[in-house]
Amino acid sequence: MLNFCCVLCFLFQVLGGSTGLFGGHVSQQQPPHLRQQQRNLSLHEYMSISLLKEEGISVPVGMVASSSEEAYSVAKQIGSKDLVVKAQVLAGGRGKGTFEGGLKGGVRIVYSPEEARDISSQMIGRKLYTKQTGEAGRICNQVFICERRYPRREYYFAITMERSFQGPVLIGSSQGGVNIEDVAAENPDAIVKEPIDIVEGIKKEQAVKVAQKMGFPPALVNEAAVNMIKLYNLFIKYDASMVEINPMVEDSSGIVMCMDAKINFDSNAAYRQEKVFEMRDWSQEDPRDRQAAKADLNYIGLDGTIGCLVNGAGLAMATMDIIKLHGGTPANFLDVGGGATAHQVTEAFKLITSDRKVQAILVNIFGGIMRCDVIAQGIIMAVRDLDLKIPIVVRLQGTRVDDAKALIAASPLKILACDDLDEAAKMVVKLSEIVSLAKEAQVDITFQLPI
Repeated sequence: MLNFCCVLCFLFQVLGGSTGLFGGHVSQQQPPHLRQQQRNLSLHEYMSISLLKEEGISVPVGMVASSSEEAYSVAKQIGSKDLVVKAQVLAGGRGKGTFEGGLKGGVRIVYSPEEARDISSQMIGRKLYTKQTGEAGRICNQVFICERRYPRREYYFAITMERSFQGPVLIGSSQGGVNIEDVAAENPDAIVKEPIDIVEGIKKEQAVKVAQKMGFPPALVNEAAVNMIKLYNLFIKYDASMVEINPMVEDSSGIVMCMDAKINFDSNAAYRQEKVFEMRDWSQEDPRDRQAAKADLNYIGLDGTIGCLVNGAGLAMATMDIIKLHGGTPANFLDVGGGATAHQVTEAFKLITSDRKVQAILVNIFGGIMRCDVIAQGIIMAVRDLDLKIPIVVRLQGTRVDDAKALIAASPLKILACDDLDEAAKMVVKLSEIVSLAKEAQVDITFQLPI
């Protein structure tokens, strides 16, 4: 049986959703009794820095502000005239981004509390556009103001779960403060990897070896190794899927310091990491993700025109593939799971139809644990309550399929049933093309089922 995590990881790679050296924020499946929206949690920089500080890891002095006046007050409290103002937006490439209003750069050096106030006023409440956000941008609600430090050398350090090593691995490079993806592409030998036995835990000699290979001066190797061990302990303590420090530096004062931090957390551990998951900033995510989380649905929005409602990750992948095979494009990945209720099916339809690009919907259910008649009830309820006008093709097989077909046939709603998946895919692709053409011609169409 396919593991959901593997399937979704593959899905993101195929559809261009993965980013960075370790891939994007991919969904992972939890046990049925703990099911929730399957997205790894990512925290703002200031939150991650605070977690590092709690573990005794060296970080710059800094405070968060939610308004320009608060930024001014925070800058005065820090007591330095050499400061950095960082937009708190969950996207890479902040430094090269552009704000609404024209301000260039989401990471700015300032030299007074007054300048911190001025720059913050041009960041807070505005969207930042970077390579990762695309045209949608991400709203900046807060800024992180911290003391400016002067590094002698910058390094890259991360800990992540790596399938090829069957567990956690330390990753380091002498080239920090730059995109590690570029380093990996141009000079892969500059990247050091050290797998850790997750049962035995990290050993001092392993951290020392990584620090040496990264190029830390002999006098600082031990201090760098101590910080790495603390970072690993944080990684395990909070069920992180990735801890990334870029850069880890040799400071001008002669200490090792983590200047920036990005931490992702495994959604499977949400039930025991309540403190961390309460920090989630939904303003940084697609509103549909929050809707899906509330309904316990596994949902990922895509760019196509055919909405998909399927039970099971593998079947969802196959459904998307067969749509593509017949010339269509899926508008989403949506797995209702094996224990969905009629209410959840209704919520699934709400999610699908909230995307205005959707021209038709394909429901593909194989009833094993999931009963087909329950799905049918949910479909009928959703079509009626939402007054759906777009065509819906339903392919049901498995447990209580005859009851499901009877329910659909007895309803007065325009739901097209099809037993064969290949035929269902062909049908939904053609119907979506018809709807698309009608919209382009600015004409209304209605669908009438045969008697």
